[in-house]
Amino acid sequence: MRVTPISPERLAELLVGRIHELADDDRRLRVAVDGAAATGPGRLADALVEPLRLLGRPVRRVSADDFLRPASVRFEYGKEDPDAFHDLWLDQGALLREVLDPLEPGGDGRVLPTYWDRETDRATRARYVELPPRGVLLLDGPFLLGRWLPFELTVHLTQSAAALARRTPEAERWTLPAFERYRTETGPDELADLTVRVEDPRHPALVERD
Repeated sequence: MRVTPISPERLAELLVGRIHELADDDRRLRVAVDGAAATGPGRLADALVEPLRLLGRPVRRVSADDFLRPASVRFEYGKEDPDAFHDLWLDQGALLREVLDPLEPGGDGRVLPTYWDRETDRATRARYVELPPRGVLLLDGPFLLGRWLPFELTVHLTQSAAALARRTPEAERWTLPAFERYRTETGPDELADLTVRVEDPRHPALVERD
């Protein structure tokens, strides 16, 4: 295994190039940027939007945080249960039905940008939007790998346990066992197409497996 330092700008360029090279036809691409909030998956996904559009690829941004299950399900075992956070919070069925499946070959390309508002604990009632042919869906969030979700490219952002604890706000540190479980049970470093170490998000490093 080799770990190569890379600037955030060069990392974005690398990912945009990989995405752009994936298809030379009209198919739509689904890209997952997987990682704990402390690793900045949303920030990285956002950085890819404009460069992809400049290459002529329409882009839709979706966050897994907008596809959670109702509070009655998420908090069935209490509000700070790490196993529930890992297993129950993401509404995988809604994400498949409303976002990923419509982008399959032959799909209509109509996706729901948001599904559930965690603050009001109600459906967002968002309108469907179309991702045209050659478009790219950029989805960010934790625990996206190992769930049989269909993606054309997966990027996993990883941190050591110490860095993750240091960069996770005190009120959210109850989630740390869930990320350790994800690391040991799912092995996202091995499942992802690209793994990026972000001990310090300002200084990422590309992890290359031999």
